[in-house]
Amino acid sequence: MKPANVIQERVLEFLKQYPPFSLIAAEELQRLAGQVRVLYLEPEQVLFKQVDTPHDMFYLVRQGSVRLEQGPEGAQRLVDVCDEGDVFGARALIAKKDYSSTATAAEETLVYGIPITLFEPILHHNPEVALYFAAGFAAGAPVQQGRMQETNQARRGLSGYTSPQPLHLEDVLTLDTNRNKVTCTAATSIRLAAQIMSDKDSSFILVVDEQEQPTGIITDTDLRKRVVAGHVSIDDPVEEVMSAPVISIHPNPHMAEALLMMMRHHVKHLCVTADGSINSAVQGVLTEHHLLLAQGSNPAILVQEIRQTQSIDNLPAIRDRAEELLQKYLEQEVNIAFIANIITEINDALVVRALQHAESILGPPPLHYCWLSIGSEGREEQLLRTDQDNALVFADAHAADEKEAQAYFVKLAAQVNEVLVKCGFERCPADMMASNPKWCQPLHNWKSYFHSWIHEPTEKALLNASIFFDYRPVHGDFNLATQLTNYIYEHIQQEHVFLPYLAKHALQSPPPLSFFRNFIVERSGEHKDQFDIKLRAMTPLVDAARVLTLDNRVAGLNNTFKRFEKLAELEPQNAELYQEAAMAYEIMMRHRALSGLRNRNSGRYINPAQLNKLERQTLRNTFKPISDVQELLQVRFQLNYLG
Repeated sequence: MKPANVIQERVLEFLKQYPPFSLIAAEELQRLAGQVRVLYLEPEQVLFKQVDTPHDMFYLVRQGSVRLEQGPEGAQRLVDVCDEGDVFGARALIAKKDYSSTATAAEETLVYGIPITLFEPILHHNPEVALYFAAGFAAGAPVQQGRMQETNQARRGLSGYTSPQPLHLEDVLTLDTNRNKVTCTAATSIRLAAQIMSDKDSSFILVVDEQEQPTGIITDTDLRKRVVAGHVSIDDPVEEVMSAPVISIHPNPHMAEALLMMMRHHVKHLCVTADGSINSAVQGVLTEHHLLLAQGSNPAILVQEIRQTQSIDNLPAIRDRAEELLQKYLEQEVNIAFIANIITEINDALVVRALQHAESILGPPPLHYCWLSIGSEGREEQLLRTDQDNALVFADAHAADEKEAQAYFVKLAAQVNEVLVKCGFERCPADMMASNPKWCQPLHNWKSYFHSWIHEPTEKALLNASIFFDYRPVHGDFNLATQLTNYIYEHIQQEHVFLPYLAKHALQSPPPLSFFRNFIVERSGEHKDQFDIKLRAMTPLVDAARVLTLDNRVAGLNNTFKRFEKLAELEPQNAELYQEAAMAYEIMMRHRALSGLRNRNSGRYINPAQLNKLERQTLRNTFKPISDVQELLQVRFQLNYLG
């Protein structure tokens, strides 16, 4: 019996634990392990220098750590730290160029040298291994365009997860026009329209003009509420009872798009027209039934239950079901923007139902008002049930009337906040809630707040601005929010120093390029040795997107990755960077949500020791756009010259 090669077996067992070697077939990996060189490095020993000719191998840290530094000798800057399981020195394998950094042992270190001649055939014939390097998971690999896109692709492809029951939200919905195009003219009698609906076994009939463009729609609900109830005669024309205008959509929409439109407009029918507008010919109608048939778990049903429930005591159980839906969407790799939109619609429905309940107890509001979501919910990014952030603006009036109105609205907000607590949303520790009289104010006081924050940008003012600039109207008189927005943008244009100060505030968190090392994690307190993904990674991108959007005078766009996508359109010269930042933020949102669901918390604090190598590498890649965006802010607003 041939004696086993003990060193080869040890190398093999180690390689199996880490990508990309864990992705290689057993037989190939066995051969590779037999040719690996084991190197011992003393502390501060240099393995290779920047601009050295590439070695005939790349490296894997077995034990210890290796610093990668760039720049002239004596003035080098740290670009990465490789620890156990990290691949580095892959530039020779991928780019066939001189080393772009210097590799130095930070402590006593063992590294494995992987022969390039043996590994190249594996790289060329194994797409998963190639994707690992293309995504930049190997430290010191050349930076490539589309890095975040490939990182995201690698995150999905290398995680080993396969969805047992795909949701097909990107599937296209097609129409049978013979069945789903039921029309009449405005002069048609209600009696005849009802007969046509009955003959066609249809829950609707579209009202069209001579060009077959839609002018209205009648549904079973319209007939019950307006005709059967006796408000109009069945011999009256349909224009007396039709709902107008219709909500239109373009032909063959994706299921996700149709679902969101129904939820946002509170309708069960979408009119499909030739170009998607009401100014083109009707092709048919998409109904909620189409979506129910196409998708087993429909979030529109949850929203409908929230809106229609007679007792608010039912709301917590409905919101719990939304959490289950969130988990399924995340696990099945549903687009993060769609997930965020869905959860936002559900959360908004909760707020509206709570407000309606509070009004039924307190009576009609004394003045027009608008409920504002702020913070992550204002940005449509609150996937998990974290703490509440909200405010309330009401119409201006005489001082006495405003005082009386404020007392009413504070009580209203307190009841809403309590309902949300029961649904799993904790109170804001900083009391940034509408039940706090400070954040429940008439319009002129809100204008005064923003005037002070813009024209006197102290550190506290900038903190408040960064929170309240992301407000989003949810319920009530949206015109109040519009007036406030117009006022804000007018004064930002007047006060030229404000945006540079806001940009400086956005640079307070340094980019976490190597968060798994001890000097980046929390040093003390409840979250000692944990990484704060919100403060150190997500907030820098949120703040940068906000400043750059304000600088481009884009109003009404709060969502961080949508802001970056819009910026990519407005600044083609920086499009690639903004697209990278948007994808990085989406990856971090997904990771935080999964972490929160797994640990039953906010997902904000992550224990690096619990991350596998692939998760660490994925997150590390998302940090590169942070430093690039912050550098752009530094240059654009000339922050080196700002006192």
